[in-house]
Amino acid sequence: MDKPGEMMVFVRVVEAGGFSAAARQLGLTPSAVSKAVGRIEDRLGVRLFQRTTRSLGLTEEGHAFYERSARILQDIEEAEHAVARISGLASGVLRINAAVAFFTYQVVPLLPEFLERNPLMQVQLTITDRVVDLVEEGADLGIRMGARFESRLVSRLLAETRRILVAAPGYLQRHGAPQGPADLAGHNCLAWTGEQSRLNDWQFTGPNGVIAIRAGGNAEVNNGETLYEMTRAGLGIARISEFRVGADIRAGRLVPLLTDCHLSEPVPIHAVYPHRQHLAPKVRAFVDFLVQKFTPSPPWSTDVSPVGRADAAAPAAVDNRSAKADDDSRQPA
Repeated sequence: MDKPGEMMVFVRVVEAGGFSAAARQLGLTPSAVSKAVGRIEDRLGVRLFQRTTRSLGLTEEGHAFYERSARILQDIEEAEHAVARISGLASGVLRINAAVAFFTYQVVPLLPEFLERNPLMQVQLTITDRVVDLVEEGADLGIRMGARFESRLVSRLLAETRRILVAAPGYLQRHGAPQGPADLAGHNCLAWTGEQSRLNDWQFTGPNGVIAIRAGGNAEVNNGETLYEMTRAGLGIARISEFRVGADIRAGRLVPLLTDCHLSEPVPIHAVYPHRQHLAPKVRAFVDFLVQKFTPSPPWSTDVSPVGRADAAAPAAVDNRSAKADDDSRQPA
């Protein structure tokens, strides 16, 4: 590791508040981080940190070295940005955090084209359904589903998706297709467990307002990809994001159901990144690329999206396993 690299490690340790946190952000082992700082201390002949069992603080020399080092690294970054603006080329490692399903199925297929357009760039991916602190994890960019994220982040809308009721043709051949929400009582509706069980309340428009059907059947799962595969296998009816099933619907592998009355709010998909005085060209290049690919109509869009959520009071919940009456017998919203 060269001197600027060691300097960057030292600054990250200070800003992350510890060796382990810095190691996670940099993709290094704690031992490698400790050795890099040790080489600086040996070269300078001073201790940069005051280490105790409970805390890590800077010495007077450490404070002085941090202030100058942070300024130097900022100057290097601004110099690279200036050259990139002149040349029009983005460069460097882009660290991205994103949810598993959306990134895997909608963004990964686009990466070859993006990296071919930007040959001086690399991507480092942290793909997890756990919401992480982008600043703490050292990420440049996050792809987030939904409208909630930290106020200190800047956001840009990329696209929207909806959840669609679908079933495999084989399942419908055996059991028939529901013609209305009440018919779901006679069907196997695949449900979520755990934190995602809130998605088991399926809402529909009815003659007297909004109807809520509680999904239930002979299988529950806590993983979206498994839910998708169970549906593809013909186990039952499921409510799955359009970005995951759009291609299957167009290919006839899955059939959309009750699209004339199923209510589904659009779910926004944002690119988010920490607020900085200058947006790094590598971040701007990737966000602009995704906006170009996902607007005005995203590639997963179908012409069978459910209707939007009605402006109504909370509907009464009905368990699909006991819902036997016609639609107009439901409690209105």
